[in-house]
Amino acid sequence: MSSPAQRYVESRRRAAERATPLHDFRSGLGFELDDFQLRACRALQQGSGVLVAAPTGAGKTVVGEFGVHLALAQGRKAFYTTPIKALSNQKYGELAAVHGPDKVGLLTGDVTLNGEAPVVVMTTEVLRNMLYAGSPTLRGLGCVVMDEVHYLADRFRGAVWEEVIIHLPDDVQLVSLSATVSNAEEFGAWLDTVRGDTAVVVEERRPVPLYQHVMVGSKLLDLFVDRADGEPRVNPQLLDLVRRDQRLDGAGRGGPPGRRSGRRGGYGGAARRPGPRPGTPSRAEVVSQLDAADLLPAITFIFSRAGCDAAVRQCLTAGVRLTTPEEAESIRAYAEERTSDVPAEDLDVLGYWEWLDGLSRGVAAHHAGLLPSFKEVVEHLFARGLVRCVFATETLALGINMPARTVVLERLVKWNGETRADITPGEYTQLTGRAGRRGIDVEGHAVVLWSSGLDPQAVAGLASARTYPLRSSFRPTYNMAVNLVAQVGRERARDVLETSFAQFQDDRAVVGLATQLRTQEDALEGYAERVRCDRGDFTEYAQLRRSLSDREADLSRRRRTDRRAETVQSLETLRIGDVIRVPSGRRAGYAVVVDPDRSGGLQGPRPTVLTSDRQVRRLELADLPAPVEPVTRVRLPKTFNARNPKSRRDLASTLRAAVPHDPPPRRASSGSSDDDEVLDLRRQLRAHPCHSCPDREEHARWAERWWRLRREADKLERRISGRTSNVARTFDRVCDVLVQLGYLEVREPDGAREPRESTVVTAAGERLRHLYTELDLLTAECLRAGTWRGLDGPGLAACLSALVHEARRDDALQARTPGGAVGAALDDTARLWGELQEIEAEHGLSSLREPDAGLAWAMQRWARGQSLDTVLRDGDLAAGDFVRRCKQLVDLLDQVAGAADDTGVRRAARQAIDGVLRGVVAHSAVA
Repeated sequence: MSSPAQRYVESRRRAAERATPLHDFRSGLGFELDDFQLRACRALQQGSGVLVAAPTGAGKTVVGEFGVHLALAQGRKAFYTTPIKALSNQKYGELAAVHGPDKVGLLTGDVTLNGEAPVVVMTTEVLRNMLYAGSPTLRGLGCVVMDEVHYLADRFRGAVWEEVIIHLPDDVQLVSLSATVSNAEEFGAWLDTVRGDTAVVVEERRPVPLYQHVMVGSKLLDLFVDRADGEPRVNPQLLDLVRRDQRLDGAGRGGPPGRRSGRRGGYGGAARRPGPRPGTPSRAEVVSQLDAADLLPAITFIFSRAGCDAAVRQCLTAGVRLTTPEEAESIRAYAEERTSDVPAEDLDVLGYWEWLDGLSRGVAAHHAGLLPSFKEVVEHLFARGLVRCVFATETLALGINMPARTVVLERLVKWNGETRADITPGEYTQLTGRAGRRGIDVEGHAVVLWSSGLDPQAVAGLASARTYPLRSSFRPTYNMAVNLVAQVGRERARDVLETSFAQFQDDRAVVGLATQLRTQEDALEGYAERVRCDRGDFTEYAQLRRSLSDREADLSRRRRTDRRAETVQSLETLRIGDVIRVPSGRRAGYAVVVDPDRSGGLQGPRPTVLTSDRQVRRLELADLPAPVEPVTRVRLPKTFNARNPKSRRDLASTLRAAVPHDPPPRRASSGSSDDDEVLDLRRQLRAHPCHSCPDREEHARWAERWWRLRREADKLERRISGRTSNVARTFDRVCDVLVQLGYLEVREPDGAREPRESTVVTAAGERLRHLYTELDLLTAECLRAGTWRGLDGPGLAACLSALVHEARRDDALQARTPGGAVGAALDDTARLWGELQEIEAEHGLSSLREPDAGLAWAMQRWARGQSLDTVLRDGDLAAGDFVRRCKQLVDLLDQVAGAADDTGVRRAARQAIDGVLRGVVAHSAVA
């Protein structure tokens, strides 16, 4: 209990707070703020920036909303930025409900609503572009909220967050909202460096406790159980299931090597029946079990769009129904109202009727392949509790307000853009963070579905690791470079970029490396003292020994390489029936080749042989330290079967009769004793005065230690050099490419007016400043080369689609591409990309992905006015993906229309915008 003095201080503080914006804000909430929310809001009110790192669902967005309230109270503007348009749309609706639609705007690249309002919600890219363009909309800006700021770790788009943080005017207050990260203090220290006073507020407690489960068949088992001392441990039942699963796998493979399983006298001495294999429940079973356990609403994360759609169909086929007739009617009415302006002829290709049927039963999918308005309907109905089961991809975890009582993970591996990989503890935390609705549920539940090979210990590790480190993905781009040079000059731009979080993290690492290097340098001095010899320069003598050792090792490596090549060549000449001698190892002795298998790939040929003791083995290069030569040949019967014991016995008998009893002599290997360089080094060693020192070997041991430590110190120096000014060096390379191509120009000193060399942006560079696409330089080069000159609107749309489209693994677009002038322009675009790739390689860069013409044919037909059904009929691209690509294309067409100096290209770009932005694409995604 607090003391009277503490209660007095607290009462004075509350009285002072009643006349503040925070008091007004709190009075309109209808609920009390948590301690971490209060600390963050008070820091904002005192003029500091703030970083809030808290679990999903903890309520950190309240701090962002107070930032907006505070800016308005001060008569200034507030921007609320998000990583994805869906979240921007949602925040727009929430803020408009609080402040009124006349005071809130929305800017997402393809949607502009009330853009000069005092409160504007936007994607982070839009704000970045405004900063580079010096947009007048920035005037009067007082606060920027960066929701999901941990997204700056995203390797594709994360750099945009750092660009915004670095370039915002100093007087703008920054509110950064992040998932729980383990290095929040480090990130906060960087914000403090680049933005000024920044309070770091970390909240690790979930407002709703989360319980972890594994669903095995129809059973829901707890992942953890309490030990006698109260500490959690992995449920023994789950560990027993793993052991049973492994025994069944062993039984299926014939048991452990050398034993027989499941037969009397075999493994264990008697028949062993491990029981039925643990089962993976079907999707419909999962929904039914969760419904019976009162664990709905639930989100099931499936890392595949096709999997999400298939899950809904499976539930419908199984007759799943989670709604009453009255609820189903309400769902249908709302869905039909919200999609009433979708063209009727597009409903079939959009899968509308199946989507509506699933909704009415309380089941839906949610992924980027859905039409935006369909996703919004799902989000709204889920929030109202009418849709009770959603199958979603991980994009749903990015801040969209769709909390559930339960989150289900079907698998713990996903495609990361390059390969299938285990999900990280951070991803697990982000996904399961949706479970448990604040103010509704007293607890949330995370369920992992059982599958063969599941490791409960690994699941426990994911569930126990609550945080993950935030790592910068920042890198300078061509557009960024020309904008920075235009605004502050090249030298100042280098300084600006060295304030990035990427360089901040590198510099912090350098501090530790430098400390380690100093320790090693001190040790080297001590070693050098122990090496000193009164007979002469022992360092010189040690260098001779080192040179001799290196030369002998080099010769040995060469001999091994030569022997390996000879061995591979000898294996490639083997034929069926050749008898060879394996000189050593587990497979030593004579063997007959039964399958040469010359297609061994990187491992070389791997022939299958039968040994004299009737064993069939596959030889590896490691079994053969030297080339093999057939000593004789035997004939294999046409009926020979390596799996048949009698066939093996007969062939082994033939082999033993064919080979000599005494093994052939081993070939002598050539040594290094006849190498001229080795002989010369040995002469120099014997002639050196230190060779006769009685303490020679003692000195040599210290010299060897000095040498090993010197190599480690040199490696540290290279690492330090590689990290110091790393971002600035990349920026220099980007600028060098731009100078070579004429987007930047280096001007020589011109007396007193320009006493130093300077870099300026050329006319071509000015066009590049307004191209914010991922392939910014390629777009600029195509415009400058006239690659798209003479094309009509649909043709230009087809060509530019290659710059925005990037096929997913499961896209199956038709391979056909347009012909004629459009086909030639696409070929020229690809050729220019190849030339740029070569220039980048010369400068140590690789940043421009290859253009993808997979959507060109479909986009040309769409821009010509053909129906959505016709356009998508020949490919498996989802309608939502096509709509999203169309909106990205419209954004790029608008940039090209502004940057092109050819009137025909500008006209074609505007014509293309009209042709693409129609029908379902023009259907607004804003509530």
